[in-house]
Amino acid sequence: MGFSFECHASCRQTGARAGVWHTPHGCVETPRFMPVGTLATVKGLTPAQIQTTGAQMILANTYHLHLQPGEAIVEKAGGLHEFMGWQGPILTDSGGFQVFSLSELRQIDESGVTFCSPRDGRIIQLTPERSIQIQNALGADVIMAFDECPPAGAAYEEVVAATERTYRWLERCLNAHQCPQEQALFGIVQGGIYPDLRCAAAESLVKLDLPGYAIGGVSVGEEPELIHKIVRITAPLLPPEKPRYLMGVGTYKEMVVAIASGIDLFDCVIPTRFGRHGAALVRGERLNLKNAQFREDFTPLDPTCPCYTCQNFSRAYLNHLVKSREMLGYILLSLHNISELVRFTQQIREAILRDRFVEEFGGWLDDR
Repeated sequence: MGFSFECHASCRQTGARAGVWHTPHGCVETPRFMPVGTLATVKGLTPAQIQTTGAQMILANTYHLHLQPGEAIVEKAGGLHEFMGWQGPILTDSGGFQVFSLSELRQIDESGVTFCSPRDGRIIQLTPERSIQIQNALGADVIMAFDECPPAGAAYEEVVAATERTYRWLERCLNAHQCPQEQALFGIVQGGIYPDLRCAAAESLVKLDLPGYAIGGVSVGEEPELIHKIVRITAPLLPPEKPRYLMGVGTYKEMVVAIASGIDLFDCVIPTRFGRHGAALVRGERLNLKNAQFREDFTPLDPTCPCYTCQNFSRAYLNHLVKSREMLGYILLSLHNISELVRFTQQIREAILRDRFVEEFGGWLDDR
C-alpha cells in the first residue's frame, strides 16, 4: 500500500476539509492531532495507551534518535515500528529545528550544519544527505526534508538566505532519498513572517510534486496573530490533493484557524509537557491540578471525555497524585491531554463532514 489522499468533505465558507490519508501503516483521518514521541516514545505512555486516545499517527525525531540509540540500532531492530511497538503511521522530523536551536553549539554553511553533541561533546555534521540517510534507516512512513529554520525576529535578508537554502537542501534530500515508495518525503515551506517569501517558497515546492507539504517556522516565538496570518496565506497555495502539515502547533485556537485555512495535520509537545507539570487541558482551558481548589473535587476532569483518566478518576485523586509527585498522576494527565486534543480534531472533522464547521467552531475564528 502506498500513499494517497482523499478529501471527503469541505466547508463552503472556509478552506476546512475532512479527508483520509492512506499510508503503508494505515490510514489517518484528517484533520488530526499527532502526539510527539521524540525518542521513539510518547513520554510516560505505552503504545497501547496511545491507541486508546484515538491517535492514529505519531512523531519521532531524527536528531535525538541519531544521538541515542543511533539509527543503526533502530534499523537492526526492524525500524521504528518494531523498535517502539507502534504499528500505526510514524513521521520523523529531519532534526533541523533541534540543530538550529543549538545556537551556541553549531555552525551553518551550504553543506549543512556542524554541531557539538550536547550528549557527549563529539562533533557531528548533519547534511541534507545525512538527515535522509538516517531517516531511511529509521523507517518512518513520512520523512521531512532538512531545512533551515530562521529564528523569530530574523531580518528579511537573513530569512531570504535561509528560505533559498532550504530549497537547495530539499533538492539534495530528494536526490538522496532511497525509499520513495515506502517513505513519503515532505517539503517544508519556510519564509518567516514575510508573505512574499512564503508565497515564493510554496510556489517552488509545489513544482516538485512532493507527496506532502509542511509549513514550518511558525512556532518559534512569533505572536499568534502572525502565525494565523502566515498560515492563512500559505496553506491555500499548497496542492489540494496532498496532505498539509503545520509543524509544532497544537493549541485549540491555532488548530481551528489552521483547519479553516486547509491544514490537515498537527503536532505539539504540549499535552505531555503539561501532564508532566500537573496540568490538564479541558475544553479549551488549562487546569493546574496542584491547586487547592481540586483537593475535594470528586468530579472527573471532564465528564464528557471517554478517556481512561476521566472514566475512572476524580480531580481530587489527581490533585493527590500530583501533590505527592506520584508518577501515575503525570501519566493519567498526559493520557487525558492527548485524548483531549485528538478528540478536539475529531470533533472538527465530524463537523466538517456534517457541513457544520463554522456553526460549531466559528467562535474560534472571531479575530479573522
